[in-house]
Amino acid sequence: MLLRLLTGLCAVGAIASAHVDDSPAPADAGAVAPDPGAWRFEAEPGWAKLPAGTPLGPTHGGVGIDRSGLIYVSTDTPAGILVFAPDGNLLRTIAPECSGIHGFMIREENGREFIYAAHLKGNRAVKLALDGTLQWAIETPVESGLYDEKRRFLPTAITVAPDGRIYVADGYGASVIHEFSADRKWLRVIGKKGAADGEFQTCHGLALDLRYDRPLLLVCDRENRRLVHFDLDGNFVRTLATGLRRPSSIAMRGQFAAIVELEGRAIITDKEGRIVAQLGDNPDPKQWAAFKLPPAQWRDGIFIAPHGAAFDAAGNLFVQDWNYLGRLTKLRHVPGNVAQAR
Repeated sequence: MLLRLLTGLCAVGAIASAHVDDSPAPADAGAVAPDPGAWRFEAEPGWAKLPAGTPLGPTHGGVGIDRSGLIYVSTDTPAGILVFAPDGNLLRTIAPECSGIHGFMIREENGREFIYAAHLKGNRAVKLALDGTLQWAIETPVESGLYDEKRRFLPTAITVAPDGRIYVADGYGASVIHEFSADRKWLRVIGKKGAADGEFQTCHGLALDLRYDRPLLLVCDRENRRLVHFDLDGNFVRTLATGLRRPSSIAMRGQFAAIVELEGRAIITDKEGRIVAQLGDNPDPKQWAAFKLPPAQWRDGIFIAPHGAAFDAAGNLFVQDWNYLGRLTKLRHVPGNVAQAR
């Protein structure tokens, strides 16, 4: 199924913000910017190959890709993380003790790659080797004073700054971001629960954004339906986009970001926050965020509850739906479009 990504009804003008010189005004998600290069993808049905009769298992996590092109998919199953070859064959499973990883990223350090993960089920953040070996864990940051018997640490996303500082989004707990030093000492709370500037209603996804004159944190503020930027010292910078369909996670590629939205759609946005393409837009709102939707109602290339995503080196996009049986879609890029640009 070829997905021609719709573009172009009206552009949203960028207006300088008071926060930083290159800050645009927030883009309204109802507007689609002019096509910068015809993002096109082809869905590959049945890409993920599992033993006959074996479902992927509940997917409430993310996707990551290492430099060799292997695809890592976190699940809520006892298997933990599933590792696929580029052709879709399941190679192995790792880290069964980390079943229930939510968002994660793969980071190279001194020539070696590691998985940094928000282990939702374990109420902790973890660092793993690519074979699943635990390197360390960050438990509930009691120093913050936010947690007691009524409120637990429920991390949903993680990213790492160039200097090694670690940022963990507690999206399902206090709805704040915790900053840790490179040696895992707790430093500060970023944000608080609410709808004003600098506040979150479920800071669900998190990524390091290197598209500007300084690194920023790009946050999926899911229930406020917006993307927001903070600097690495925890200061609110701007609201980048509003009116989204419950943005869940982020996959960066060059000057663009793929934002997967729990309400049945993925979008490609530019650095001004404008939508330049829409992917797999589900026309049936009754199927949006439908965890129990059975396979008989799935349609190739149409999303249900996009939850995690990652680009590979060739510009293919892998999207995990939140689903009780597990759903993973490979969107193969059509050569010759902007998806190839780094």
